[in-house]
Amino acid sequence: MKFFGEIRHLEGLKANFSVSESEYLASSTINQESDQPKLIEQIIYSNVKDIVEQQKYVFESFWDRAILGEQRIKEIEEGKTFGKTEIIQIPSKTKELFINLVNSAKEEILLLLPTTNAFLRENSMGIMNTLKIKSINENIRIQVLTPTNDAVNKILLDLGLDSGNNKNNFILTPFEFRSDQINVSSVTILVVDKRESLVIEKIDDTKDNILDAMGLATYSTSIPTVLSYVNIFDGLSKQLNLYEQLKIHGKMQDEFINIASHELRTPTQAVLAYSELLESHPEKREEMIQVIKRNALRLQRLTEDILDVTRIESKTLKIHKEKFDIKSLLSSVVNDHKNNIEKDGHGEYGGVRIFYNDLSQKICFVEADSQRITQTISNLLDNAIKFTKEKESKGGDIYITTEEITKGNNQYVVIRIKDTGIGIDKDILPRLFTKFATNSAKGTGLGLFICKSIIEAHGGQIWAENNDKDGNAGAAFAFSLPLDK
Repeated sequence: MKFFGEIRHLEGLKANFSVSESEYLASSTINQESDQPKLIEQIIYSNVKDIVEQQKYVFESFWDRAILGEQRIKEIEEGKTFGKTEIIQIPSKTKELFINLVNSAKEEILLLLPTTNAFLRENSMGIMNTLKIKSINENIRIQVLTPTNDAVNKILLDLGLDSGNNKNNFILTPFEFRSDQINVSSVTILVVDKRESLVIEKIDDTKDNILDAMGLATYSTSIPTVLSYVNIFDGLSKQLNLYEQLKIHGKMQDEFINIASHELRTPTQAVLAYSELLESHPEKREEMIQVIKRNALRLQRLTEDILDVTRIESKTLKIHKEKFDIKSLLSSVVNDHKNNIEKDGHGEYGGVRIFYNDLSQKICFVEADSQRITQTISNLLDNAIKFTKEKESKGGDIYITTEEITKGNNQYVVIRIKDTGIGIDKDILPRLFTKFATNSAKGTGLGLFICKSIIEAHGGQIWAENNDKDGNAGAAFAFSLPLDK
């Protein structure tokens, strides 16, 4: 290479010529079938100025498209290709390349469609059906981001690709075409196997024919360039997921405000009303005081729940640990609830029976915050009583068990509360322990979120399931705590 000022490499070039300031020389044929040198039978020579200038322009066009010779040598020596990036200006070539890339995928396809019309154009080419077939028959991972409308939803439904029916290998993420959510209104992005990318400009989205809608396209096999589009795709996916979570959170928060206002208003009105009645009906003083006390406690619990959630969110929830027998504490809480049920008679919680069975019959010491654990057990028992009574006005049964288990090198005590109530709604079950998760007219949906935070702060776990598999109605809640060694 020391004999040349600079050498460049151009892939796929079928030409053999040289040009100087005043002359042009080229061979008439190129022998690609033999490695043996062969005499040139014919040459083309010209010193006509216009022809020389024309060939200089051709050479410079090739030169600008070529890569450095050192880079190509390095690729050969290291056995890897650094890739290339090129601009495609012919829509028909872009369309052909798009189809070929989809068909050539071996592992993964990422596709971002900027508008519903873009989706309809791609679908008219059979792309969506091809993606579905490749995900099923070739086990290729497919991810599609697309805005939707009624027409798009109908097509997806017919293909079995609607957003509520995502398969393991085919993930469709719809988004609303709004500037405050996501802004990708001008380009289609296709990434195949994290090795090739094709980005297509949209110049006229009103056109039905994809060739009329296309502008310039950028095709790349350069890994850094391709991975940048993968990152863009992943970023948009995460943004859309966060947006959906915010929508759900906002909806739940609105529901919580409505429920909380009801939960505050009802006992407050009761306290005010019975306080006024005390003066005019002194003969019912004790009865009214009990009603006032019950509603005041209800207000206190709601206030404490809201404060606890605030502490959990701000990570200021304090746990004061001490060593105690968890079974003794559980027995005390259970007995308190039994006494309340007996006092209630046939009232709100009357008729519910609680059975407690200690499977191991051994003392179980834990190091925990006794007040917070009491709060957790009471909350789970209150829920079990409420939903058991809600199913059957005459009451029902609640079964409480404790057992010791071993996980790895650690031992845990598991407390399980099983009821015969209405069970857990299938729509609530996936988000049962999140904030505001409730479909009940009563309750704020904060209790289980607080329970989960308390148990996890102690190094334990909490879970729940319906009892359908046992042939009984109702639900079972359980939590574990590490035993003190």
